[in-house]
Amino acid sequence: MHIGIHTAQIGPSAGPDAIRSVAVAAEEIGYSSIWVLDRLPAAIEPREGYGGMPGVPLPPEQRRAIDPFVVLAATAAASTRARIGTSVLVAPWYPPVVLARLLTSLDVISAGRLTVGLGMGWSTDEFEAAGVPRRGLAARLEEALDVLDAHWSPGPVAHEGQHLRIVASHNELRPVQQPRPPVLLAAYSPAGLDRVARRADGWNPAGLPVDVLAPMWAQVRDQAASYGRDPDALQLVVRANIHLSDRPIDGERDAYAGSIDQVIDDVIATRDAGADEVILGLVGGYGLDELLDGYARIADGVGLDSVSRVA
Repeated sequence: MHIGIHTAQIGPSAGPDAIRSVAVAAEEIGYSSIWVLDRLPAAIEPREGYGGMPGVPLPPEQRRAIDPFVVLAATAAASTRARIGTSVLVAPWYPPVVLARLLTSLDVISAGRLTVGLGMGWSTDEFEAAGVPRRGLAARLEEALDVLDAHWSPGPVAHEGQHLRIVASHNELRPVQQPRPPVLLAAYSPAGLDRVARRADGWNPAGLPVDVLAPMWAQVRDQAASYGRDPDALQLVVRANIHLSDRPIDGERDAYAGSIDQVIDDVIATRDAGADEVILGLVGGYGLDELLDGYARIADGVGLDSVSRVA
């Protein structure tokens, strides 16, 4: 199993020096990938809990989030081997043709290292701020995938859909990865998991109990086979939102919450559930050194080769 990390994109320590330092450290340590999330300015009185879960507050550090495309461009410039990825972009916020240009450009400037994670979002406040209606999100995501397919297919790009039209146009900006950068989808509903099976290169869940990953992943794989796709070609990439505590949590606890040993056990269980990659994302207002040290301790406990503590 590969191990990726969320970069210094959010919170008070996020900035150009930290973003470059994470990129350099990630390659020195041996992480497989570096990831960003997508966040608009946080409502002071939000209508939903974090991730759409009632009563769960938004992590305070996410009140300050640098643009994901800018961060990945800087990360690509500061690295040469680690993949870069989005976990996840809220696809309906972006005009699909603009999203296609941004993602293709990132794949080009990273020399073919981009993994695209897309989702539908959850915050009513953010959708209103972006001027995007929450109705018909599934159809908007499907059309965004159609436009990406059109942009990443040979020949001119053209599209006629429910929400937009692209006349036949020259399209000489091509991704380095062929036939396209890998596309992961965050999905939890039956319809969303079916979309992963039909259209995506993998599933990118977050916030799920570890014990439900294996049966849900088996469902995706079975559905992919029913569509004539090779289930072994799909990847399970899990984002672990990690809440570290000084002492073990007794009794019931959320996945990836607790002492360092409890979190390591959860990451190992995620590997055993079939994950190809786990994205480590420490939740809290960590400084850069604390962030890198926490990632290194977890990866070392899981067994990442060549992990060392980064000062």
